[in-house]
Amino acid sequence: MTATILFVDDEPDLEALILQKFRRQIRDGQLALIFARDGLEALESLEQNPHVDMVVSDINMPRMDGLSLLAKLQEAEEKKSTIIVSAYGDMSNIRTAMNRGAFDFLTKPIDFADLEATIEKTIRHVEMLREVRRRQMEAERAHASLSRFFSPEIARRLAGDVDGDDMEVQWRDVATLFTDITGFTSLVETAPPQTLGELLNEYVGGMTEIVFAHEGTVAKIIGDAIQVLFNAPGDQPDYATRAVACAHALDAWAEDFSASWKARGVNFGATRIGAHAGPALVGNFGGNRFFDYTAYGDTVNTAARLETANKHLGTRICVSASVAKGAENFRGRPVGDLMLRGRSEPLRAFEPLLQAKFEAPATAQYAEAFAKMEAGDAAAMPAFAALVGMHADDPLAGFHLKRLLNGAKGTRMQLE
Repeated sequence: MTATILFVDDEPDLEALILQKFRRQIRDGQLALIFARDGLEALESLEQNPHVDMVVSDINMPRMDGLSLLAKLQEAEEKKSTIIVSAYGDMSNIRTAMNRGAFDFLTKPIDFADLEATIEKTIRHVEMLREVRRRQMEAERAHASLSRFFSPEIARRLAGDVDGDDMEVQWRDVATLFTDITGFTSLVETAPPQTLGELLNEYVGGMTEIVFAHEGTVAKIIGDAIQVLFNAPGDQPDYATRAVACAHALDAWAEDFSASWKARGVNFGATRIGAHAGPALVGNFGGNRFFDYTAYGDTVNTAARLETANKHLGTRICVSASVAKGAENFRGRPVGDLMLRGRSEPLRAFEPLLQAKFEAPATAQYAEAFAKMEAGDAAAMPAFAALVGMHADDPLAGFHLKRLLNGAKGTRMQLE
């Protein structure tokens, strides 16, 4: 590498002296030297030679002195490492120069052995800065490329070249969401390919943007289904709170999306969401040739079962008690104790509600009816009947009323 140095000094004999002293380094291609007589000429030279690596400048010069030049250099986007030369004992100017960002200083008369050592030190510093900038640019390019395919947190960790321990398979406590669309299979069979491609890309793009806004990790996208993780790969102590907030945001966006496509004549179904929290085996399961950061275990399976439970319950979001208990200021109503496929014990589930609906009188009325049903009180059936009579658009209340009319008791229920 050839280091290019700009010397700025108005002494007429300095250029010839410098060229003589550094003739070997110039001949061997180690140094390339440029000269200017004052600060203004130096700025013009730098504009013509942006590849200059460092500046060696005197302080006392006509038109623009060295301290003013130093200030200009520090304002530039790419700051030049600068050595200031001052008269021996002029500590006031030297102090000012160092405060303005000078890398080092020399005193006159110049000791050329000292100048050579200072230049070598400065060149090493410049090379180190360039290497840091190069690595940073590579990391930024890698992150930009990886962000097209991975969740931001995974992309950041991969691009940052960390030791990778938290990307390896390990047990972690996570909250996981599953989303799916009702009637999507029939839509695939009837919609033109171009329409289906546009619709699905817009849907998945919008849903993943919401996940990223909540700093979630998209673990899988399989057709219209999306699996989301919180508290993986990075630590998120509020992962249950994030999961509930994300579920609400996904639900609202999906409803608007469905309405906009129905207005265009496409019957896009409702999005169902299930969420559960607990331990899961999380990490890269892609082997040596592929990268597949995802999660496995009962926690993941349960979240998928809760997503499916919405179909029977008439709800769009169904979360487990572990999510409800872990989320800060959780607002919701109990669904019941679900006997999900693959589980031997019932799981208490909840429907999370936005604040306005949670504070509505109908929610309190539902809670009273649910408490009666949980206690085995025969008054539960008329309580749910009264609720459905006033709120026929409440599918969960209608679900419980139908159960009770068919002879069911209590809150435990088997869902296929």
